[in-house]
Amino acid sequence: KEASNALLTIINDILDFSKIEAGRLDLEIVEFDPVRLVESTCELVVEQAHKKELSLMSFIDPAIPQCLRGDPERLRQVLINLVSNAVKFSNRGEVVVRAKLESTESNFVHVRFSVTDNGIGLTPEEQNRLFQPFVQADGSICRKFGGTGLGLSISKNLVSLMGGSIGLESVKGAGSTFWFVVRLERRQDNAAPTLTHE
Repeated sequence: KEASNALLTIINDILDFSKIEAGRLDLEIVEFDPVRLVESTCELVVEQAHKKELSLMSFIDPAIPQCLRGDPERLRQVLINLVSNAVKFSNRGEVVVRAKLESTESNFVHVRFSVTDNGIGLTPEEQNRLFQPFVQADGSICRKFGGTGLGLSISKNLVSLMGGSIGLESVKGAGSTFWFVVRLERRQDNAAPTLTHE
């Protein structure tokens, strides 16, 4: 089962990368609950974290509207990539997923998602090339941890399609924080809650 899942991940990465290269990857804009998005993403990775005796926690800013419009499946894809990497490259401590309201503008909000770990960390040189396709921190990383080296490149392209930006802060041997900010549409009827008295 694990081998099949690993192979499926590789195939999906190659297909997505091919679509991006061909300019044929489209977003599906629908309503979604950002709290459920973060929580369900963590649920998909929690078993992997527990096997390594890592704590996996999530924090969602209550200021984020309960209903937003965007592509939740592509958002989840980016989050899963970042959270899975954090777990993969950590052997101690915790992985923390956060969603924070960065700013608002008329009918849109900018939400900042971040994933912090206590893992292997990266040098400035490694950080500079990390989002390029088929690149991992060093040659031994791929053999030790597996993966295609496409996940972060795909994530960068998906975030760009959503009008956002992606980056990281990291110290070699002291962990990393990967983050991305995306612009999402706010549904009009939840822009300002109305209090009623019966």
